[in-house]
Amino acid sequence: MDRRETLKSLFLAPLAGSVIATSAGTASAAANVAWTPLPTSYSYGRTEVEKRYDARLFAETYFREHELITIAVLCDIILPSEHPNGGALDAGLPDFVEFMVKDRDQYKLPVRGGIAWLDSYAIDKYGADFINVSESQRLNICDAIAYPDNPDPELQPGISFFTVMRNFTMTGYYTTELGLKDLGYQGNSPGVWDGVPNSVLQKHGKHYDADWLSKCVDQSRREIIAEWDEDGNLIT
Repeated sequence: MDRRETLKSLFLAPLAGSVIATSAGTASAAANVAWTPLPTSYSYGRTEVEKRYDARLFAETYFREHELITIAVLCDIILPSEHPNGGALDAGLPDFVEFMVKDRDQYKLPVRGGIAWLDSYAIDKYGADFINVSESQRLNICDAIAYPDNPDPELQPGISFFTVMRNFTMTGYYTTELGLKDLGYQGNSPGVWDGVPNSVLQKHGKHYDADWLSKCVDQSRREIIAEWDEDGNLIT
């Protein structure tokens, strides 16, 4: 399975998920983590009430710096920057996670508690919190908690947390421009209508007037703006 298919499997089938190497440093991830910031205001498709609500959330700070860096490192592990269309940090996923946590109270304890569990586990196993152990040690931890069907009771809090972070990362990424490019989504585009098929017209005893057909269905004339006479008759 190639990288792109692996990433899609993480999103579409978590049980088949795998961990991919991060580009973070081998000694401390904190020194090398930076991401593209997301906009802090939106106007399109927002009511005035929604704009005020968004502004309030953007003005809040929920995560401490250590927590936000940990989130960034995890996002980068799940979807690294060498992805062909850019990775989680290129898409600003740490900001997305923080916004979602601020917007939905049900995520506050699972994410903050998950970070605390991750640090505690890293300290017990390797003597430092998650972002300050080596890259290989971070990946070993993630390998242990990346599979929801792992029955180890000690790892269940970490597994639940990693599942939440994977869902945030992949859902957030595939709603950004970078993710949409990866899916090949082109958005709305004009179609070409060449009239009702002749078989349908014949079935209902209908036919096109040749003059109207040339004016309304001829695709070579599609850029011409229609003109009408005073009686409502189509001129061009």
